[in-house]
Order: sequence, then structure tokens, then C-alpha cells
Amino acid sequence: MSLIDNNNTLLREQLGKGAGVVFTTAAQTTKDFYAIHFVTESEIASITMDNLTGESALQTTIAAGTVIFGRCTAITLTSGLAIGYTETDGKTGE
Repeated sequence: MSLIDNNNTLLREQLGKGAGVVFTTAAQTTKDFYAIHFVTESEIASITMDNLTGESALQTTIAAGTVIFGRCTAITLTSGLAIGYTETDGKTGE
């Protein structure tokens, strides 16, 4: 993810106009999600988030409609449906 985005880029990402991945129980690895929206009630089996401590507490059931913001590099669901959103400006890892 880039450290600085212009207002237009941020607004487009917040409105879901950028890239995204819809996923169920298939492991999502080597990703760079900045937000994950849980469409249905979902159970997180594992999650890796950069610059966050205690993410193991997120290995629980998440209510439908919940959005987790933060840099997520890997997530696996036991059940459910989610959308992982990625940067749209092409500046990853910065």
C-alpha cells in the first residue's frame, strides 16, 4: 500500500471502486488488503495483519456487514463470504 494517496484515490477506494477479491473458505495468501467486508456471518480461521498486535483475537465469528480496516496479508475463513479490497493506484509495499 502506498503511504500517501490523493483524495480522489482514497474516495474511490472507500466507495469500492478499486480492485477487490470475493472469497469464501479458500486461503487468501500473499494479499495486500486494506479492508475486508464480511458479506455474511463469517468465521475467521486465521488472519495476518501487518503492524497489528493481537490479531489472533480476530479468529472468531464476525457479524455480517462488519468491515475490518488494516493491512491484511493473509486470511482464511472457516465459513462465510467476504470481499477483500486492494489498492487501486498500483503503489504496493510502499
